[in-house]
Amino acid sequence: MQVQRTVAGKSVRPSGSKPLPFSAPRTRAAVNSASQRPVMASAVTVKSVPTKPIEGQKTGTSGLRKRTKEFKSENYLANWVQSLFNALGDECKGKTLALGGDGRYFGKEASQIIIKLAAGNGFKRVVVGQDAIMATPAMSALIRGRKLYGGLLMTASHNPGGPDNDFGIKFNYSGGEPAPESITNKIFGETQSISVLNFAELPEVDLSKEVFDFDLLKTFMARKDFSMKFDAMHAVTGPYAKRILVQELGAPESSLKDCVNSEDFNGGHPDPNLTYAHELVKIMWAADAPAFGAASDGDGDRNMILGNSFFINPSDSVAMIAANAEAIPYYRGGLKGVARSMPTSGALDRVAKELNLPFFETPTGWKFFGNLMDAGKCSICGEESFGTGGDHIREKDGPFAVLAWLSILAFKNKDVPDGGKFVSVKDVAMEHWSKFGRNFFSRYDFEEVSSEDAGKVMDHVRSVIAASPKGTKLGDFTVECADDFEYTDPIDGSVASGQGLRFVFSDGSRIIFRLSGTGSAGATIRLYIEQYSNDPSTYETDAQEALAPIIKVALELSKLEEFTGRKEPTVVT
Repeated sequence: MQVQRTVAGKSVRPSGSKPLPFSAPRTRAAVNSASQRPVMASAVTVKSVPTKPIEGQKTGTSGLRKRTKEFKSENYLANWVQSLFNALGDECKGKTLALGGDGRYFGKEASQIIIKLAAGNGFKRVVVGQDAIMATPAMSALIRGRKLYGGLLMTASHNPGGPDNDFGIKFNYSGGEPAPESITNKIFGETQSISVLNFAELPEVDLSKEVFDFDLLKTFMARKDFSMKFDAMHAVTGPYAKRILVQELGAPESSLKDCVNSEDFNGGHPDPNLTYAHELVKIMWAADAPAFGAASDGDGDRNMILGNSFFINPSDSVAMIAANAEAIPYYRGGLKGVARSMPTSGALDRVAKELNLPFFETPTGWKFFGNLMDAGKCSICGEESFGTGGDHIREKDGPFAVLAWLSILAFKNKDVPDGGKFVSVKDVAMEHWSKFGRNFFSRYDFEEVSSEDAGKVMDHVRSVIAASPKGTKLGDFTVECADDFEYTDPIDGSVASGQGLRFVFSDGSRIIFRLSGTGSAGATIRLYIEQYSNDPSTYETDAQEALAPIIKVALELSKLEEFTGRKEPTVVT
């Protein structure tokens, strides 16, 4: 078996050497049953180590996330990885696996465990990010570009890292997309019956320029009236930002913030929103703020876009990218279609209707977009949870969103001379709203609620839905429909039910409740609120002010404070 390191999807040789072939003396393991005899994988001896099932290893939409201490406990990580390989069966033997992560604490140690298990279960080669670091979108690009079997990502995304916080692992399949439920369900089944770990006895061991016009971007970045600040939040996109923004596009080093990776993200929470990226927000609302600001999360798949004293809501961001797709060379042949997750605002719907594009509303989870992309039905997609992407890969892609917005600004300003009227982020938004209207949107996150209390809230909301036929009045809003969202995949016919409790009102406003699967402790209740306006006099109104009446209705109908004791959300988007 070979282990090969990569940087941004490019192969590098450790210490100038050739890719490392590993072999060990062929000694037999001390085991009791015939089924646990050592298994030989090429020149590698495999030692079968007895284990037993560990409770709670159910894989969610974004893999398995738990406290780091739990992952470091005996056989916890190994059990899940072995269960994955058991679920994949013989089809993975002789194949190449990619491995990387967001650089969080325990990643390097975890990679050693994974490499040994991969060799022990028949993989021929593992391609590892340098220092075990690889952004989620880069992983997807690597799998697709090299036609690899799949990849393992050691990430808990935007969750905080470090010894006392979170670690996670997820598997991306051969299309670069997150593992489908057919695989994650098998993994969970295997975790409940696992008895043997197959360890090989081994010693310890680039985003493409094709999507964007780098020449135009480089010219734009050199404008005297343009400046920017990119915040990597001490996470995985720091090296990518330095290479792309500084070395390729010519931005000054001062454009970068917190671009040195830290195992615990410097004690921060690497989630690019107005709450956790507050240092960047402060910079962007200062008197001398740059023209453009952006941030990305722990594993590089989420993004936040800011202008000078201006916030672009993620729901608006994907709609504005789609509406301005001509600014991105990859899309100049036209869009195949667009898609959004159900909780995401309807701003993208209006763009699709105007441009006569196929439109899809899916459950939350990037895997649902993958099927549409593979079928050639979707070019741009997004989620309100700061995830934006295109069909160049099969993951949400933070750097893609940043470069897409820079491309829009470059395109809008290409004929504007220095000293002319610079087209700003706010100008792009106002132009968009003047054409399509504005979907005011907000999300309230109530984090680490006890599972019992969260269940009470959701059960109560279900009872309200059952008692709310069309025409029911909730405050000043009239119910058009109230249900638990269900999705039938138009490609494979699979059905995903129980995807979110929603109230849709006669004026198009919506209230949605979901339990998030991305936390590692307790439950996160997410409340989504949306209201549409085509009145230009309202477009610059703060979203919390515009949505105050419907937010009041949502909190009252859910009895959230009564059941949880929470008077305020943890995060407001």
